Amino acid sequence: MIQVSLGPFPGSAGFDEAADLDRNDPLGELRERFVIDDPETIYLDGNSLGRLPKRSIEIVDRVVRSEWGRGLIGSWNESWWDLQLTLGDRLAPLVGARPGEVILSDATSVNLYKIALAAIRSRPGRAQVVTDDLNFPTDVYVLRGVVEAEGGRLVMVGSDGVSGPVASLESELDEGTALLSLSHTVFKSGYTYDLAAVTEIAHRAGALVLWDLSHSVGVVPIDLTGAGVDLAVGCTYKYLGGGPGSPAFLYVRSELQEQLANPITGWWGHAEPFAFDLEFRPVEGIRKFHTGTMPILSLAPIEGGIEVIEEAGIDRIRAKSVSLTNYLIEQWERHLVQLGFTLASPRDPLERGSHVSLTHRDAWAITRAMIELGKVIPDFRSPVNLRLGLAPLYTSHIEVHTAVQRISRIVESGAYDAFRDSRLTVT
Repeated sequence: MIQVSLGPFPGSAGFDEAADLDRNDPLGELRERFVIDDPETIYLDGNSLGRLPKRSIEIVDRVVRSEWGRGLIGSWNESWWDLQLTLGDRLAPLVGARPGEVILSDATSVNLYKIALAAIRSRPGRAQVVTDDLNFPTDVYVLRGVVEAEGGRLVMVGSDGVSGPVASLESELDEGTALLSLSHTVFKSGYTYDLAAVTEIAHRAGALVLWDLSHSVGVVPIDLTGAGVDLAVGCTYKYLGGGPGSPAFLYVRSELQEQLANPITGWWGHAEPFAFDLEFRPVEGIRKFHTGTMPILSLAPIEGGIEVIEEAGIDRIRAKSVSLTNYLIEQWERHLVQLGFTLASPRDPLERGSHVSLTHRDAWAITRAMIELGKVIPDFRSPVNLRLGLAPLYTSHIEVHTAVQRISRIVESGAYDAFRDSRLTVT
């Protein structure tokens, strides 16, 4: 099998620029806060699963050895019972929310179902939900199930495959629309909506707005309060570094919390859960949108990722994110355009999150070769999208430069051809 030089490549275009950017990076030292066992491997998939914060190892060890091992059931009263609220309040400033408006709970899809259905039921006479074809497929599945359950209608607005169809969305919003639900940063292209502008458009039509923040939280400044956002959900295992399958979060604006009813009522949302009353009485506030017992072992380590983001500051994170994605696009123009790669993300950083999508007719085989031969880990999104996620807390400009050089050598040598028929469940 063809071997690929792993570099770095100091003689190639852009190397000196990358080195200068890294020397002046105020977040560079934070890379040491994450587990990086093999520095030769370039991890560009933090938009799917973030690296492990070292602090999270300490937290899990404490929870397992001390709180579970010695404290046993008493640890529920010591810290576990309110942990999803405590971490929700820690997370709130990262999305521009107020205390008591964010709770960690369930999975993103479950949270989306809960508050989308609650929103529709709070708008009698309005049974239409509007979304676009850039939304995450699971969100679409959930929304379709919600409207079918309520005898409503899901309107799917078409796009160009990269940018949000704002004008078309606005034309579909009318007096019959209960809810507009979109991904803030879309999963394939990285296009990022203007949160305030789109929320205002929906409100003018009398609709509520529900944003999925999964691909923007922790890396893009978000101001839910300032934008007047009604509802939001998001996962914690991407840029927040919560770990595989870590619990998601939901946001309900304070003024709506009493108006909306959680359609999946459970004992953790009961006013007196240990009264074991057979009649459900919701607790006041955000906690009523919780349903079942929290998985403490996967909830607790989320704190480790939040701590690093708090220290870095979202504005500095965003500045580096823009620098990384701009640099990657420049390197694509220098080295990859002539090899058949097309940019499938917005050029304007104001419209772009922290991942860059490239398309190539052989994207799947190239992705597998990047991982197996080039020690560059991206992800593949069907049919031809190669996503490169740039997590500012631990990704360097030199890594971006080196990754592009390895990709170009994989394609120029034809080394990817050996992977055309390989298949994996997780891509």
